Order: sequence, then structure tokens, then C-alpha cells
Amino acid sequence: MQTKYVPKQPFVAHRDAIVELVDHETEERVDRIEKEFTDGFNLINEYHYTVTVFGSARVTESHPDYQRARELTGKLAKEGFAIVTGGGGGIMEAANRGAFEANGKSVGLNINLPHEQVLNPYTTESLAFRYFFARKVMLVYAASALIVFPGGFGTMDEMFEAITLVQTGKMPSLPIILVGTEFWKPLDEFIRGHMLAEDLISPGDEVLYHMTDDLDEIVQIVTYHRDATSVLAASYSSELSHA
Repeated sequence: MQTKYVPKQPFVAHRDAIVELVDHETEERVDRIEKEFTDGFNLINEYHYTVTVFGSARVTESHPDYQRARELTGKLAKEGFAIVTGGGGGIMEAANRGAFEANGKSVGLNINLPHEQVLNPYTTESLAFRYFFARKVMLVYAASALIVFPGGFGTMDEMFEAITLVQTGKMPSLPIILVGTEFWKPLDEFIRGHMLAEDLISPGDEVLYHMTDDLDEIVQIVTYHRDATSVLAASYSSELSHA
């Protein structure tokens, strides 16, 4: 005959100790998250006009996308935009480098990883994050535009989250520009031919982003929307008009 198991008091005491430890760790985690958001907002609030650039960390200096990103951000820096990236290599390095070489503002929001992502040497200011979600908020917060070069899962994650936030009204509408029509065209065809055609997205959602290879066109789009799409820039312009 089986007897009913009754836990002994030391087991209960051990459980209470675990609960206390979990509560303590949760409190510490919340404090770290709060600090990352506070430090991130304080950093980005220093810039009135920012453009965030996403793209693969794996491309080398000899890759055409690296050179395009470098050239584009040099042009944008000369228009007065601070360039914001994830602070790593590849497209992030190229984008920071273009701004840096144009004597512009070049911001890197780096992430601490098990295999450490090294901050590229072309930033004029940087901040390291432990949490991806806090970093992602800072990457899109107050940006006048988001520019997306070809990339992998991380790039896709950042791009689609931004599109979703605009689609759902959780973020103001802003230019989301995909650079490299050869790379992005199959994805665009899938979105239009399947997602839109099968009513999985609404008409108009397929134009929440813009594809192009023309760097000058990108500069024109971004400068045209300079004040309209940046909360900080709009506030800054309002202050100047009342000065």
C-alpha cells in the first residue's frame, strides 16, 4: 500500500529561501533594466536629429554594402544627422565610420554577448546594453528614419518590429528604407503576393517601407521628413520658434 508523501519542514524552509532569492534577483533585474532605459534615454535625448542604420555584422570592408553604408551616412552626417547603430562590425561599423569620417555624430549602442561584440572604433559616443529589448527601444526612439541594409535574423527582427510598431500605431510613422532592391525584392514579393493577398495584413501595410538603391534619394527622403518624424526634433523646433 502506497503512503502519501508529506514534505518535511526543512523542505518548506528551503522553498521559502528560494522564493526570497528569486524576489531579490527579480528586484536586481528590474533595477538593471531601469538603469539601461534611463541611461539610454539620457544619451539619445542629447541629439535632435538621428538616423538609425541596421544591417549585417558579418560583411567586410570590401563588401559593396559596407561601402554604400559608409557613403550614405557620410552624406547624412553632412546634413546634420547623428548616425545611430548597434555599435558592432559590418554594416554597423561602416555606418558609424561614414559619419565619423564626415566629422559628424556617430553613436554606438552595443550589446553584451557571451562571445563579446566588440565596439567598433568609429563612434563618438557609445553605451553598452545587457538587454536586447532595452537596446532596441533606444535604436528606434526619436529617429527621423530607419535605414535597413541586407542582414540576417537580427536585422529582420529589428526591421519587422519597427514596421509592426508603425502598423499598430505604437510608434509615429517614419521612413523605413530598405537599401538593396536585389536582396529585398523577394521579401517584398512575398509580403504582397501572400501576406496581403491572403488578407494577413491590411492594404497600405505593404507600403510602410520603401526599397531603393539610390543613396541620394534616401538623403532626400530623410531630410524631407526631418522634423515631422523626430519627436525630439519637433520639440526642439517648437522651442526655437517660441524663443
